[in-house]
Amino acid sequence: MFFKRIALVSALISTLFLSSCGVSSIHVPGVTKPKAKSVLSGREGVDGPVLVVKIDDTPEAHPQIGLNQADLVYIEEVEGGLTRLAAVFSSQIPPIVGPVRSARISDIDLLSQFGHIAFAFSGAQSKMHPVIAAANFQDLNAEHESAKIYSRDLTRNAPVNMVLNTEPLFALIKERSFQIDVAKNMGWNFGATKSTGDAVLSAHLSWPAASYDAKWSASEKRWLLSHQGAANLDAAGYQLGASTLVIQKVSITPSIYHDKAGGVTPFSQTIGSGSGYILRDGIAIAALWSRLDAQSGTKWQDTLGNEIQFAPGQIWIALTDKEPLFTKPAIGSASPAPTK
Repeated sequence: MFFKRIALVSALISTLFLSSCGVSSIHVPGVTKPKAKSVLSGREGVDGPVLVVKIDDTPEAHPQIGLNQADLVYIEEVEGGLTRLAAVFSSQIPPIVGPVRSARISDIDLLSQFGHIAFAFSGAQSKMHPVIAAANFQDLNAEHESAKIYSRDLTRNAPVNMVLNTEPLFALIKERSFQIDVAKNMGWNFGATKSTGDAVLSAHLSWPAASYDAKWSASEKRWLLSHQGAANLDAAGYQLGASTLVIQKVSITPSIYHDKAGGVTPFSQTIGSGSGYILRDGIAIAALWSRLDAQSGTKWQDTLGNEIQFAPGQIWIALTDKEPLFTKPAIGSASPAPTK
């Protein structure tokens, strides 16, 4: 054992010496290099530039394209009580994402915490153009980018047929020397949680004209999602789901903006503090969230003040002002085992 330790120390010293000479790595017998993990989702992957894509979430827009590769997905309320998604990509970038739709005022505060992102969307209300221009985003609006980047899916009908082609998008970013921030810690961390919660089988989330259901799958260790009562499948037939489902209760109030039909655009307040739930491992943990300002990430604690660890994997964050409806196991049935 002594000689093994000497050999290991010697190998590590050699690694440091070779690194100083410009050699990037050396194999150390008996030492396995840990795989890189996304700071956003905790799953395997290298942190890259942050791309956020606004995606339609009406029934006509389903099945959506590329969502399975997002590190996290926000569900936001828009006009008429419908929902729209903001998909955040960094560790994995799918070739196609969509259907792409327009930006909303809630995006400005919500997405500012990620830094100078590549923001892909299709238009915005005219009053919002100067607001987007002043935001810390790289504006990649479909209104001023080429048809190579934003094309039409001929199998779909307008307005839910626009898709983003990410390869030419990133070629454009490189060509124009746009500086896009790499993913950073957003206020949450990953690992086993010591916070206690209630065992739940499913959760029902609702907005005035939209709903999601999440059902815990012990075999997949994910909350399998349904949208408007139907399994939420992506274009490849894969059921979307979250290793950690965050229900973030926020204030949703009318804004000064309106859509073309005169519908008032709601504003979801994501700076400040509030309550919610963290769902992971088959339990729902009552939680409190806090965010100091637009540049700060969002932190989550249980009601005792302890940080709530997220489960590694894709995260969905539902911004809502309604209490979820939980389905709990029958009394006497087995509950999920606590994480270790």
